[in-house]
Amino acid sequence: MGNATSISIPAILKVGNGALDSIGLYMKEAGFRQVVIYFGNGLIDLFGQKVMNSLKEQEIEVLEYREIDTVDIDDIIKMAFSIPNKTRAVISIGGGKVIDAGKYAAFLKNLPFVSVPTSSSSDGFSSASASLLVDGRRSSVPAKLAYGIVVDTDVIRTAPEKFIYSGIGDMISKITAIYDWVFEAGHGVSLLNDFAVMIAKKAVNSFVRTPYESIKEEVFLKELLDSLSMSGIANEIAGSSAPTSGSEHLISHALDKILETPQLHGIQVGVATYIMSIVHNHRYKRVNAVLTQTGFWDYVATLGMKKEDFIKAIDLAPSIKPHRYTYLHEEKYRELAKRVVLEDEILQKVLI
Repeated sequence: MGNATSISIPAILKVGNGALDSIGLYMKEAGFRQVVIYFGNGLIDLFGQKVMNSLKEQEIEVLEYREIDTVDIDDIIKMAFSIPNKTRAVISIGGGKVIDAGKYAAFLKNLPFVSVPTSSSSDGFSSASASLLVDGRRSSVPAKLAYGIVVDTDVIRTAPEKFIYSGIGDMISKITAIYDWVFEAGHGVSLLNDFAVMIAKKAVNSFVRTPYESIKEEVFLKELLDSLSMSGIANEIAGSSAPTSGSEHLISHALDKILETPQLHGIQVGVATYIMSIVHNHRYKRVNAVLTQTGFWDYVATLGMKKEDFIKAIDLAPSIKPHRYTYLHEEKYRELAKRVVLEDEILQKVLI
């Protein structure tokens, strides 16, 4: 008889309005009496007093706090080994940079990591990997799933809308990512984990079926963030990012290499998801409905994103992860994807 798989899940998951005010209580309940805190650039002025007051009220000792604006792996290694020995948890508050830096530092020191994202731009706050600069190149390095996730929807609501659109693009991509993983498994390149597939499907389906009138409504933001959190669990079960990252992510990573100034990850992924959903001939109407109704397409139309860049990215995509086998690893599907970019009616309106 086979053994059941053992996975990690966050012990703290608090998503809601005002959650940041209670971070001290969450740390106390988890037994973390000494912590270090990393803030994103400029965020001590915005949230520092609120966080410090909450921790002080619960008698949590802050051994160190500072702002971080680097994802260079050498900087993070130095930072990790300067963490005081009494530290019981590492808290990162901010966007992708500080989340990835704190996550990796905590991983190196084998400390619990508490992720406090201030934007909803991607599922990185819930993932078990970190995107760092290694020898000057952006690379995904292994870390651990966050011990805790604390998201204040009021903070998310006040962030620029582009970050919400980016989160929408990253969340909707699970539709095509799952389809690519099934395709890959069918070609014997990887093994499908049915439970990871189920979790990823439940996450994206719950999100796309949420009724809302505004993307800044509490119900919409909470559903988006809950679903992004579930994506991290799906990856943990699978032991890889396959349930949540497929051909659409390869296009985005390729754009990162091609463009001098790439767009937000989730924006690029959202456009690529629409392209690949048509290539897959799977749920493209649903993808388009979400991107239309949320205002994602209206925002993309203001960015001046170029068809020629997507064409180049589609050709480059298979080389980004040669060990994978998505639809884009076959020439006939790359050619179809490029035709979609050049001929699709919606893309003619939002790309130049």
